[in-house]
Amino acid sequence: MATHNDLEKPNSAHVEACLDEKDIGSSEQRNGDYSGAVKKTSPEEIRLVRKMDIRIMSTLWAMYFLNYLDRNAITQARLNNLEDDLGLVGSQYNTCISILFVGYLLMQVPSNMLMSSHKVRPSIYMCICMMCWAVVSACTALTRNYTDLVIVRFFLGVAEAPYYPGALYMLSLFYTRKEIATRLSILYSGNIFATSFSGLIAEAVFSTLDGAHGLAGWRWLFIIEGVTTFGVALIGMMLLPDFPLTTRWLSPKERQMAHDRIVRDTVGVEQSKGARAGFKQAIRDPRLYLLCFMQNMHLSACSFNNFFPTVIGSLGFDRTVTLALTCPPYLVSGFVGIVVGLSSGRFNERTWHVTVCMGTALVGFIISCATMNVAARYLSCFLFASGAYAVNSVILGWVSATLGQTPEKKAVSLSIVNTIANASYIYTAYLYPKSNGPKYLTAMASNAGFAFATIASACALRVWLQRANAKLKRERPEENVMYAF
Repeated sequence: MATHNDLEKPNSAHVEACLDEKDIGSSEQRNGDYSGAVKKTSPEEIRLVRKMDIRIMSTLWAMYFLNYLDRNAITQARLNNLEDDLGLVGSQYNTCISILFVGYLLMQVPSNMLMSSHKVRPSIYMCICMMCWAVVSACTALTRNYTDLVIVRFFLGVAEAPYYPGALYMLSLFYTRKEIATRLSILYSGNIFATSFSGLIAEAVFSTLDGAHGLAGWRWLFIIEGVTTFGVALIGMMLLPDFPLTTRWLSPKERQMAHDRIVRDTVGVEQSKGARAGFKQAIRDPRLYLLCFMQNMHLSACSFNNFFPTVIGSLGFDRTVTLALTCPPYLVSGFVGIVVGLSSGRFNERTWHVTVCMGTALVGFIISCATMNVAARYLSCFLFASGAYAVNSVILGWVSATLGQTPEKKAVSLSIVNTIANASYIYTAYLYPKSNGPKYLTAMASNAGFAFATIASACALRVWLQRANAKLKRERPEENVMYAF
């Protein structure tokens, strides 16, 4: 799996030629926006991007959909007596939620360093990891007590860890700054739509298979979803690419175009020096830590995801209606996220998109804190779900555009940001104890604070990058590409 990839690396002479071309700058680049980002206009490049979209985006979306379906099946299983069947008491369910992210955090940075090192084929590596999480998730059906569930959830986090940061890295290798926000929003909609439909899928399983062959409905849910995930992983091996210059389903000319356009679009592009050097470059860039904080606050505000059926359950309906009501807020937020990603990519703008979306989420959290009125609380679910989820692609696109001087630095930066951000799910799981229901005031008030901190971070980064651009203009006036904010 690793031996042939050294032959597939771009040679240094070609990279240097691309760097020279970037320094000279084409007329198209000089007519770009404030940051030097340009819209694709050639029919060949448009066809190339469409071809990549069909193969890459459809496969990664299906994988992410199943990733979240498997991860969040436990939230639906809770409504089918999982806690009673396994004898969970007190905060043990919350611990089973948070322990997944302990395993999840441990593997992300090493995994992306491995992917960017050219020692493995990303397409094969990611799909094998998918097979592993499918098997582990299906094993949840075999659990008999709290200890079993904790162990399975921990290893599910370990198996799932390589996928999302790996998918982010793969997209950053194939799409420019103007394109990536839209693709990230489409990818992230896989998470949203999985959460949206998971309740309906679960209810269909519970109502038809509960008790079949002596197994509870929630056990059948894990088995069915695990088998489906394993099958999609097999298909993914044939469709996913590795690197632009080695993509089998692109012609030689298309491969070169795919590689060159990313080099031209990178701010401060540097020659690759290996995965270890990329790690050092990432941790020495202070902007990484502000982006980590911003994404951590954003995902902290999204902590309702793991308890959404429980939050909807506070409206007072029975199980079937509750699971059905989880669907519409997520459907709306999925489409809103894609629109926001398209807008952010088209205008190459991040700050105001983050501010407006998280401001909308903030209003939703405040409404949820302030009232127990059924209509108002359900409306608040639409507001905070749509607002909070919409900015994920914007922030991660910002990471790729700001910290992508080498592929290795980009890979490590994305994984570090995702790791630190997902650490939020370890502590936010304890903001939703049953004793705080049905209002969950502590959780919703905390989410409002997290939303405000996300907005403040975006504004701070905007000022920082504006100053960096001014410095670039003074010191390197020939530079055509600036940081986008």
